[in-house]
This record gives sequence, structure tokens and C-alpha cells, in this order.
Amino acid sequence: MKTDVLIIGAGPGGTCASMFLADRGIRSMLVEKEDFPRYHVGESMTGECAGVIRALGLEETMLARSYPLKRGVTVYGTDGKNAWYVPVRGRSSNWELSDKYTWQVPRNVFDRLMLDEATSRGVELVKGQALEPILAEDGGVAGANVLMPSGQLEPIAAEVVIDASGQSTFLANLGITGPKFRGSYDRQIAIFSQVASPPREEGLHKNDTLIFYQQKYQWAWYIPLEEDIVSVGVVVPAAYFKGKGESKPEFLVREIKELNPELAQRLPEVKLVEDVRATVNYSYQVQDFGGRGFLCIGDAHRFVDPVFSFGLFVTMKEAQFAAKAIERYLEGHNRDDENPFASHILECEMGIDILEDVIDAFWEFPLAFARLVHVRYPDLMVDLFAGRVFDHQPSEAVQAMRKLLGRERSYENGAVVSVPLGSRYDPASAEPWELTSDI
Repeated sequence: MKTDVLIIGAGPGGTCASMFLADRGIRSMLVEKEDFPRYHVGESMTGECAGVIRALGLEETMLARSYPLKRGVTVYGTDGKNAWYVPVRGRSSNWELSDKYTWQVPRNVFDRLMLDEATSRGVELVKGQALEPILAEDGGVAGANVLMPSGQLEPIAAEVVIDASGQSTFLANLGITGPKFRGSYDRQIAIFSQVASPPREEGLHKNDTLIFYQQKYQWAWYIPLEEDIVSVGVVVPAAYFKGKGESKPEFLVREIKELNPELAQRLPEVKLVEDVRATVNYSYQVQDFGGRGFLCIGDAHRFVDPVFSFGLFVTMKEAQFAAKAIERYLEGHNRDDENPFASHILECEMGIDILEDVIDAFWEFPLAFARLVHVRYPDLMVDLFAGRVFDHQPSEAVQAMRKLLGRERSYENGAVVSVPLGSRYDPASAEPWELTSDI
């Protein structure tokens, strides 16, 4: 079997990449081992995530599915008070702000929709498990060996392999990329499920994301998925969870009642409608995530923190960027360079560095961060929460956060990774990644 681009993983990153490639006349093939629909966390879209949906021509499809419309994010302080709000707003071609909306999506349904849309546009889906890359004589990647349901090992040749395997980090685990580092900060664990909710208030903002702050690295999310169902998750240091000695359901139910009074008030009765799941060690960075014949997107190379729902946006936006970079690669641009995707990698890293700075500033200086939102840079903070980190950046708001953090970012001499001293990814303190199963 042979294709122009082989994509490992048929989640939103992989399907977005396949559709953007198809728009450019480039053939791609999706390899997926799981059956869809399948459960997945990460249900909230940022404003610019909706921009990717619109670029794919899927806005009307999303509206027809009646997914909850998200118009902003509210963050509640420790006592349930001192809340601050960031609306979803878009930028025009003249860079003027206007009110917009995005979506909350049950991922089992949304991911299936994206896969169906990709195959309807001519993308081939191969059911199987990618086991290892095929290497070219020059050391580049030239495809992958895929284990088919029949037990047969099928080599699939490709000019480029996209790793869209998410936190499985297919190519990093096999040593094709550079090293993978875990963030050097308290290990956290997320315990989450879907919960039956009482009727919500009417109005434009009834389906907004709610975040409940308890203390540094300890918080909860509340994401409406249907009229009577919300996704609820509690994120805490792993040692705190283990110290409680509770089962996952016991821990989640108790934390909903105790973590923040505003959360407890919204869910006076905790009725679980899904299994309670957990994930650990989800903060990491892969260096050199692109090279001859391969490119990683989204969680396959980096994930910072789930607190402001940037994960789904990053993987879909990087898929859009990857299609353009791969088109140039197939046309021969920079193909003989040591790293033909260096400029793409730098662009992605610069954007995610900004997201990291936003998140770190929130955790380290929550009161100053709220002042940036409310008083000093409300419009620029709207841009950051939307995910506008690849244009008109670094803004004054970003520079203010870096000043708070005592952090400088340098991208001199075409450096493809910027790791500020003292950050959670500083190689001097970050630990090499160790595979850890879910609790």
C-alpha cells in the first residue's frame, strides 16, 4: 500500500490534517486501531478552534448537530466568589473584535463526525495498529508497518508520516523524534466523568465553561455537554489523591462537594452517568518533533496543562499548519535541509510557549492574572483565551506575564525549541519521560 501522507491516529488532529491536505490535492490515509465512537476527554473548544471548524466548511454541520454554544469562560476563586469572565470574541481582517461563539462537544460524537467527514471527502481509513516506522536509506521516515485485524503486517509507504496519536506519542516512544521530557512540577492527576445536572439558567451563557480554583494545581472543570449532562473533572496533585485512599468515584463525588462552594451549589446531587476515569502525567514536551519524512502534531509532541482547554485547539490548528508545510515539502522546498520542517516547528513552539506562559502566570500569580484580565489588557487576554497565539504576538499582555515570571524567550539563529530557565521544561530540572499507565 502507498499514499502521499500516512496519518497515525484518526482523532480530530488526524482527521483535520487529512481534510486540509485533501483541500490541497494531497492524498492521505488514516490508520486507527480503535473503534469509533470512543470515549475521550477534552470537550471544550476555544474561539480559534471554532475558526478551524469554519475553515473546514463545517460550521453549518456543527450548528445542525445542536452542540451547546460556548460564549465564554468563568473562573471562580477559592471561596466561590471573586469570579472573572473571558468572552469568546473574534478578530476581523482589520483586527477588530466582535462577539463570536464556539462549541462544547461530546468527543465520542464529535470525533466520529470528523472521521465520517474525512472519509466522505475521499480520505482512506485503514483499521489497524501502526507498530513501527519504515526508515529510508537516509534515515528519514518513509511510511509505517501496520498490524491489520487479520494479524497480517502491512507495510504502507508514504512521503510523509504525521503522528497524530495524541498522548500515545507514537514516534517519540520509538526514538524517531528528539527526547521527551515530563514537566518539572508537581505530578497531577485528573479524575473525571459525566454527571447529570439540574436545569441550567436560561440565556446566552448557560453553556459556558466554568473553572473552579481551589489552590495552585488544584481545580475543577464544569463543561455542559447536553441539556442535562455536564463533564466534570477534578485536577489535584497525585499525592493528594493517593493520600485520600478513596476509589475514583468516591474521590470525585466528595471533591465536587468540597473543592469549591460554587461547584457544590451547582451539583447538589452528584449522579454519575459515565464511568469515572483518571489520567496522570499529562504534561510533557517532545523535542525535534519533525524531520525528513515525519511530523508530529498536537499532543503527539507537547501538552502543557488542561486548565484552559487549549489541547483540542492546538492539535486542530497544528493540523492546518501541517498541511501547508507538507505541501511545500512535497514540492521540494527545503527537502534536503537537515530539518525540512524547521520553520513549521518554530512557529508551533512559539505559539505553545505563549500558552505555557499564560498558564504558568495563572498558577504562580492568580491575583495579578485576574487584574490582567479585568483591568490592564482585557482585549489582549480575550485573544489569548481564544488561542490567537500565532499572530500579533507577543502582545503587551504576554510580555507582562513573562515579566511576572522572570522569563525570557529567545528564538535566535532559527532555534526550533525555546526552553526558559526555570520553566517546567527546563532540561536541567525536567525528568525524562517514563511511561505511566492510567490509575
